[in-house]
Amino acid sequence: MWVDLSRPVHEGMAVFPGDPGFSAQELPGDGFRVTRLTLGSHTGTHVDAPAHVDPAGPTLDELPLHLFAGPAVVLDVRAARAVGPDLLGGDLAPVVLLRTGSGDAHLTVEGARALRAAGVRTVGIDTASVDAPGTLAAHRVLLGPREDPGVVVENLTGLGALPPRVEFFAFGWALTGGDGSPVRAVARV
Repeated sequence: MWVDLSRPVHEGMAVFPGDPGFSAQELPGDGFRVTRLTLGSHTGTHVDAPAHVDPAGPTLDELPLHLFAGPAVVLDVRAARAVGPDLLGGDLAPVVLLRTGSGDAHLTVEGARALRAAGVRTVGIDTASVDAPGTLAAHRVLLGPREDPGVVVENLTGLGALPPRVEFFAFGWALTGGDGSPVRAVARV
């Protein structure tokens, strides 16, 4: 069974404060339909590349494809506003999906370090940012150095419909020089 974990993209949707809004304009065609899209690279459910927080970090087109898919563990961390190492123990997988259930929850720097130390290189979350407001510290830890990069998938939805272990897929655009990209995130149960 496949489960869509992506937020619908539409005009008027909420975007991260300061990011460009989404718009779609149908262009005239002769027997075909073409739509011009205007959006930020972090619109809706999206993936962050290391270049998002480090100008010298790898861009989307430079990342290995295995970072965008793999076995995943879904962790229910709804009891906490700040998700630290104490909530991240157990048998982890290459991908960890954090079900916070709240737009106010975030991953602490210590939590990010614990995930990286456990071999996790892909972290998904159901909030607009993995970080607390005003910081990118968890991003910097999770996205890692050029020689050992990671990715962050933000704005997931529907994590409550998943069992504790799934296969996860969230491929971004092959955007040359891209710092991030909208994705169609899905889980296979």
